[in-house]
Amino acid sequence: MRLDRLLSLSPLYSRRRSRLLISAGRLRVDGEVVRNPRHEVSAFQRVELDGTLLQAGRGARYWMLHKPVGVVSATRHDSHRTVLDLLDEADKHELHLAGRLDLNTSGLLLLSNDGHWSRRITLPEQRKPKVYRVDTEQPISEDYIEVFARGLYFAYEDLTTLPAQLELLGSHRARLTLYEGRYHQVKRMFGHFRNRVVALHREQMGEIHLDPNLAPGQYRALTAAEIASV
Repeated sequence: MRLDRLLSLSPLYSRRRSRLLISAGRLRVDGEVVRNPRHEVSAFQRVELDGTLLQAGRGARYWMLHKPVGVVSATRHDSHRTVLDLLDEADKHELHLAGRLDLNTSGLLLLSNDGHWSRRITLPEQRKPKVYRVDTEQPISEDYIEVFARGLYFAYEDLTTLPAQLELLGSHRARLTLYEGRYHQVKRMFGHFRNRVVALHREQMGEIHLDPNLAPGQYRALTAAEIASV
């Protein structure tokens, strides 16, 4: 929300009066003077006018979870355990998922109550890398590398996928880096070669890597560096 909009929500200040107060340097956001009325503030930031608290700011939460196979990336589900069921946190129902994983896909899942942060890492326009380890039913040949780097045409959406990088790790295993998130994209890309994906594991989103010390079902808070990398 813009700072002038936040201030003008009070019946004491009109939008014009709010802008004048901000321009005069009487507003502080997280202790710093802000003079730009268009400055965006989140619900997690402390806002003061002449030392009077206008918004206390609630604590932002950022979690990394090693999602196991068989757990749903949802906040509620009638038939399966959800990722929230794996968290032992009092405020877990305030969290949302930044980039879902299919029921049978494991690996890195990010959860937060900070919507602006989540959008930055998931918006397609950001083109954040998403790295997956892929196991297939049939052998993976060198031909896949060139085809994936060129992009594949998806008739249903009438689009060509962005160039993707494929690194062969074995006869039936590879590491795939995508810069978008189309519906079942990995499976559809390997399906182009009639090669079924039998296991899929996300290792990385943006600059955030799955902590190797986290066993499936375990989670930890993100570090300050990880949060700032988004």
